[in-house]
Amino acid sequence: MTNSSLTEPTSQHDTAVEAEVGTSGLTAEQHRAKMQRRKQVQDQRLANMTAEKGLVIVHTGNGKGKTTAALGMVLRSLGHGYRVAIVQFIKGAWEPAEKAAFEPWTTATAEREALLEFHAMGEGFTWETQDRDRDVALAQAAWEKSLSFMRDTNVRLTLLDEVNVALKLGYLTPEQVLAGLTEKPERSHVILTGRGAPAALIERADLVTEMTLVKHPFREQGVKAQAGIEF
Repeated sequence: MTNSSLTEPTSQHDTAVEAEVGTSGLTAEQHRAKMQRRKQVQDQRLANMTAEKGLVIVHTGNGKGKTTAALGMVLRSLGHGYRVAIVQFIKGAWEPAEKAAFEPWTTATAEREALLEFHAMGEGFTWETQDRDRDVALAQAAWEKSLSFMRDTNVRLTLLDEVNVALKLGYLTPEQVLAGLTEKPERSHVILTGRGAPAALIERADLVTEMTLVKHPFREQGVKAQAGIEF
């Protein structure tokens, strides 16, 4: 993916970092004046951004961190008291640790209902299952479960983990997913993770992040997957 917008500042933090570039040679007064001007520009920019909508978010690419970043958004939403649903396609290796960590939100209390539903519906990668028909059936069942959450006005965020891989393998079609996204409520967010996101989904999405693999200890050093990092 070569979308140049992925390299532009996309948050207040990124813009602040950009503003610091080239200021090391300034005096303290020059630096202060420059930052004051920059703050005025940034404040005006933020004041002009008043739109609010439910987002379609895609995490793709060959680098590590797609699901991890999505789970960070899950945690934020739970912290705001929003209802969240996770449907896991394809693999299941990371599921036990995350389920344990999120357990406080999956259980109702006297003060509130359960905020998180977690459904691990894949049985592993294709070389592990070795049964394409069953893989397809499970992916389709996971998609139906996903649709039930995406249509629910009480669910603020739905995470479809590794759904892009299911698309790449032909277990689901892009048309299915794109049609399903039209059914989500206006204020609800959907995150779709996994390498190989199809071009049509990237075009439809509001926010796309491509994780780029630079180095990986498994590939370069033969280091196995480790608890707390990969699962």
